[in-house]
Amino acid sequence: MKKKINEVFYKSRIVPVIKLQHPERDAAPLANALCEGGVNVAEITFRAAGAEKAMRIMREERPEITIGAGTVVYPGQVDAALEAGAEFIVSPGFDSALVEYCMDKKVPYYPGCTTATEYQMALKYGLEILKFFPAEQSGGIDRIRELADPFPMFQILPTGRMSLEKLRDYFSCPIVIACGVSFVVAQELIENQKWEEITDLCRISRDIAASARKGILWT
Repeated sequence: MKKKINEVFYKSRIVPVIKLQHPERDAAPLANALCEGGVNVAEITFRAAGAEKAMRIMREERPEITIGAGTVVYPGQVDAALEAGAEFIVSPGFDSALVEYCMDKKVPYYPGCTTATEYQMALKYGLEILKFFPAEQSGGIDRIRELADPFPMFQILPTGRMSLEKLRDYFSCPIVIACGVSFVVAQELIENQKWEEITDLCRISRDIAASARKGILWT
């Protein structure tokens, strides 16, 4: 499972961070819009009620999409997410209890880490990919590069105030496996059902990532 999720991140390049207010109306067309844009992964956050319903609908609509649960802070949310078909778990911060719980459940877990202390705790548990959150507020790509010097073993999923303009800088760093983004699934786009615009933003983002990746060896 772990290797599969890593490959999904790298191939999709971006991981849309989704908060759906109306999953019955929006989940299915959103799944189609993402997949049409070449993005076969999504993080559905528990910041909105009905997250589990959104996960189920998106997986039913597009079985090829890999669904993760975001803003997970309690073990019970892990159970609810797995029951809804989630294949990975993401937290805003580092939680040893959640690491151990996800390990017991054999589900990949990506905690939010922005300090050397958190990186060292993650190393203790053998984690390989860390969510760098909130990315821009925590020093952005410069901070990621600084932490990579003592911790070169990690791959990073930066998330938080990521913009289309900043993607090139992040993807020019070889340890950035993908970027968690919300601009491709902004509330205004979803509320106004601008599915074609979401698809276009996915394609543009992936093109920027591919361009920035030229000359970088994937290991």
